[in-house]
Amino acid sequence: MMIWTLPCPRRTSLFLLTLFCFLACGINLHAQVLGDPVDVGQDFMKMENVYFVGSGVKSFDPATGAGTLQWDRYLRNTTLSFNKIDVTLGPGKGTEFPGSEYDQSPILPFSITFVSPRTIRLRMSTRSVPMSDGSSLMLAGPVRTDNSWKVTQNDQAIVYKGEFGEVRIIKQPWHIEIYDKSGRLLTKTQNIGDPATFITPIPFSFVRRSSDLSRRIAATFQLQHDEKIFGCGESFTRLDKRGQRVNVFTRDGMGTQNEYMYKPIPFLMSNNGYGMFVHTTAPLTFDFGKYYDAHNTIYSGDENLDLFIFLGEPKDIVSEYTALTGRSPVPPLWSFGFWMSRITYNSEEQVRNVAAQLRAHRVPTDVIHLDTGWFETDWRSDFKFSASRFKDPAKMLADLKQQGFRVSLWQYSYFTSKNELWKEMVSKGYYVKNESGELPFEDATLDVSNPEAVKWYQGKLATLLKMGVGAIKVDFGEGAPLTGQYASGRSGWYEHNLYPLRYNKAVAEITKEVSGDNIIWARSAWAGSQRYPLHWGGDAENTDSAMAGELRGGLSFGLSGFTYWSHDLGGFVQKAPRDLYRRWLGWGVLTSHTRAHGAPPREPWEYDEALTEDFRKALGLKYSLMPYIYAQAKDSSARGYPMLRTLFFEYPNDPTSWTIDDEYMFGSTLLVAPLFKPGDSRKVYLVLLVKDHSVLPHLKVAQSTDQMDWNNVELRVFSSDNAPVAGWFTSPQNDLIPLTLESSARGYALKSDPLAGKVKWQVTKAPSK
Repeated sequence: MMIWTLPCPRRTSLFLLTLFCFLACGINLHAQVLGDPVDVGQDFMKMENVYFVGSGVKSFDPATGAGTLQWDRYLRNTTLSFNKIDVTLGPGKGTEFPGSEYDQSPILPFSITFVSPRTIRLRMSTRSVPMSDGSSLMLAGPVRTDNSWKVTQNDQAIVYKGEFGEVRIIKQPWHIEIYDKSGRLLTKTQNIGDPATFITPIPFSFVRRSSDLSRRIAATFQLQHDEKIFGCGESFTRLDKRGQRVNVFTRDGMGTQNEYMYKPIPFLMSNNGYGMFVHTTAPLTFDFGKYYDAHNTIYSGDENLDLFIFLGEPKDIVSEYTALTGRSPVPPLWSFGFWMSRITYNSEEQVRNVAAQLRAHRVPTDVIHLDTGWFETDWRSDFKFSASRFKDPAKMLADLKQQGFRVSLWQYSYFTSKNELWKEMVSKGYYVKNESGELPFEDATLDVSNPEAVKWYQGKLATLLKMGVGAIKVDFGEGAPLTGQYASGRSGWYEHNLYPLRYNKAVAEITKEVSGDNIIWARSAWAGSQRYPLHWGGDAENTDSAMAGELRGGLSFGLSGFTYWSHDLGGFVQKAPRDLYRRWLGWGVLTSHTRAHGAPPREPWEYDEALTEDFRKALGLKYSLMPYIYAQAKDSSARGYPMLRTLFFEYPNDPTSWTIDDEYMFGSTLLVAPLFKPGDSRKVYLVLLVKDHSVLPHLKVAQSTDQMDWNNVELRVFSSDNAPVAGWFTSPQNDLIPLTLESSARGYALKSDPLAGKVKWQVTKAPSK
């Protein structure tokens, strides 16, 4: 408890006056500390900033989509009424000197172009400079141009019509309106007075900050009364973001029950038929009707706005977004098997013992992960196996591979001064510098914007990969210095959020070069990181609520363009409670990747035989479903779809499906409803368990994916009648193959054998109830 000493009435009055000023001015009494997310929207609450609101189109070339827009000057004012003070926006007068050199209402460039029949690109600049088309790590390649949209123009508006929608640019007062192909309004920009109200919502505008004269943008769009918003990356808050304020800023999540995000993605999806991607690495804040219910305001720390708008249903939107920013390649088959880990295996003897125990207890496993303890000193990431505890790491890796195990190794890109690599990094300038050009913080952060630093770092990893390591854990990456100086020439304002993408890319590319596999195990991400799979959900607490939050994060992440995702079974922080571990296991085997990890013990036999049997059964289910999982992986990667799907992703025309955040579709066919509290049953919004008229390929359970028999496949038919059934099959040797089975008096059989006798098919029919 804080005790205030107020020795005299005069000081009491002064204290009360100061406290009133803090409260009235809305100043946060909690000082921001290192790593706190940035709320860009706070710049739009400050009295001292100058505001500019888009008012009218001054010029426009329909052939190129380029034009200019007048921005009228506004200032914050106060009004007194009924014993209260309200803060408003009113027309302002320029105070710059000399006045001849500065515009009262600047006229600035904007453009609207089209990437595809479903993708619109809106760009604006807050300065009188040309808008750049430079390369971007977030994008998969050059942005395409689609010429199928037809344009007409009159004195009031410019109208573009395409196959799937319509865009209207209202000239005065300036608005942009987006419609679907039937003419239904999806959303539109909001100007001063939209709508008429006594409060002062933030219109589509930008501010010039009095602190440094930099600009911040507020892109404000209308929300329908019943509109729902999804996405934003791996957000653990409620799945529907309507009514929330989301800081899109990479930060160590510290769990799965708060607003921090390891993997923020500047992307949103609406149930009203559109999605948006803000193409920037600057901090962003999304206000989805929290400040003003009818407005979606995108606050951007960038001085330019580059906004892509996608039209259609969820599958259309995600497909368009991933066509722009890239899709996930399929990770190696072995990665879909079970990963056994804990904090932490730290010796060759431990690793060999756990491998032997896994096989002795018949727990199917493909990967053993070594976390922070494989170095001589725990956490000191010098990329060398401990000489005192690992007698012959290369032989250990080779022996384990013969037994069907790969090994994953932990590391990170922060180096303490006690690490022998620290001096080398500093002497070569491979670290992120602070504002003064010196070492920031207590650690040296690897500057992954420096090609020479990346080459040096990749060389350390290559040695391990050539030794036989299967995958590198790409831990942390969320704490790149926000005010640092980077080799790219940009400050941390633009490099902080981009750091995870650069980090993911560096590790993924050297892994691919050495082993040929598309595999990392990463915690942080940014837009475009989906090209470097895979990612896991961070350090969840060992609670039912954390488990539910983890699922919401995974579903939001999938809607943001990521096909693959995992999580630590039972939570991470402490020893997993047995019942929670058991229930989390049932969910975990029905995600793309399955890992047991966290505070020890994690090995099921360290609990009891019953839990070990549960592991055998649950993992047996996953391994037997591997043809289905692998086929769904290939199909999902090709389309940019998540393997973990919200119900509305598959059933967008079912209104209730948009409200469900504790169930999901695993691929296109399987409904999964995890148990979030003790017990063996729960209420389920039953769309289906297995989609009717489906066929699921099964294999005989093996102890690792290397030992699977892909030449003998059971085709399990799910049908409530005798209609034809369909599904997919693939194997390590084959592309994605469609399967169709038809019913006859003798039962179901393949309409034709796509592999011409190379596989022995056994057809069985599952009970219809």
